[in-house]
Amino acid sequence: MAETAVRRTRRAARHTDRAQRQADRVNAADALQRALDRRDNGGATGH
Repeated sequence: MAETAVRRTRRAARHTDRAQRQADRVNAADALQRALDRRDNGGATGH
């Protein structure tokens, strides 16, 4: 019985980790896009 509870806990934790990795990936992509946008907005005619 305790063994099953441990398995369930691990499975739930694994799913949470996957969701967190996905959120981290999205945040990283957003940060990269903002950095590229800032870089593109500079230049001869940019501010």
